[in-house]
Amino acid sequence: MDDTSSKRQATRVFKKSSPNGKITVYLGKRDFVDHISHVDPIDGVVLIDPEYSKGRRVFGHVLAAFRYGREDLDVLGLTFRKDLYLAAEQIFPQENNTRPLTRLQERLIKKLGPNAFPFYFELPPHCPASVTLQPAPGDTGKPCGVDYELKAFVGETQDDKPHKRNSVRLAIRKIMYAPSKQGEQPSVEVSKEFMMSPNKLYLEASLDKELYHHGENIAVNVHIANNSNRTVKKIKVSVRQFADICLFSTAQYKCTVAETESEAGCPVSPGFTMSKVFAVRPLLANNKDKRGLALDGQLKHEDTNLASSTIVADPQQRENLGIIVQYKVKVKLCLSALGGDLVAELPFILMHPKPEEELLLPETSRRASNEMGANVSDDANLIQLDADENNVQDHDDDIIFEDFARLRLKGGETEA
Repeated sequence: MDDTSSKRQATRVFKKSSPNGKITVYLGKRDFVDHISHVDPIDGVVLIDPEYSKGRRVFGHVLAAFRYGREDLDVLGLTFRKDLYLAAEQIFPQENNTRPLTRLQERLIKKLGPNAFPFYFELPPHCPASVTLQPAPGDTGKPCGVDYELKAFVGETQDDKPHKRNSVRLAIRKIMYAPSKQGEQPSVEVSKEFMMSPNKLYLEASLDKELYHHGENIAVNVHIANNSNRTVKKIKVSVRQFADICLFSTAQYKCTVAETESEAGCPVSPGFTMSKVFAVRPLLANNKDKRGLALDGQLKHEDTNLASSTIVADPQQRENLGIIVQYKVKVKLCLSALGGDLVAELPFILMHPKPEEELLLPETSRRASNEMGANVSDDANLIQLDADENNVQDHDDDIIFEDFARLRLKGGETEA
């Protein structure tokens, strides 16, 4: 093998077979990115045993569901689940399939042979992101939240209940990366007046930017001008997660994910001012015991992080989003007796940055990848299917996927 071949960037493909080994699904990635205007298509192929397929049909579907109760509580035909989106198609035998093959499908069919049949699903932009609600310690079974599932199964119609022995179920995720541009710097001014006081107590708070990546410190600038007759005893700064549960009716849950307080510079007596910068960092590692906290969707038991902020492109589609996650910084001034509190809130966005792996590839490797039409995904949890026919790789051990999955959050919330 020459140097050019050794540097060639391989296409990574996920593979999973049914228990009876008769059908196998090949999928290029398990994380599908929402670009606001469109979502990455879910494309791949199903390899079917030719003897087993005689007189049988193979169907595929993608289901987005909001699970709000444990599976073991599903009794008497009642399921604690709301289906948010469902797409289905017949994969074999194919019926009037005029859609051109994607580059990945062409390469897979060329390698796997004529018994590989393509499938292609497109998710609408208003579909919800994958979000998991953190279970309590000791809870078993699938956690509550919004999840996606790709399924291929053998049946007479697409409405048949699949048998476990001849079906393949894949957990996939719909994710969204942070915008490339920062928004306006969040800032707020609030005041409070008191009886028998000639003037007000003023609080001005601001953040150094609007968009933060998971694991970043958040700098909160606080300025106090006390023109009242009350005294500021203490300052508390916290980060709160707001999760709007859009089920049958909308309910909002609040949870503090980071907080700090200080008496430095206090008390701020009447007629005095104070300026101070607080640093807070919301991390899942510090909130493992909080049941119901919204997390980014998980695949099996891999590492995850606090749920990313939900960007709502169309407010009229809120009821289809399942769980809407927002974050706010809360600044609270604790006053002297009978003075109460003065509170200011600053909304901000918390998300993962868009991976730049493709930008970091060596030029020769990138050029070789482009010539081969390699589909390099952001997910690192997948087996490799090299484009060179003389160097065929066939990994049948599904356990390898778990090891690769834990690399996906590289550069994200490393302390979680």
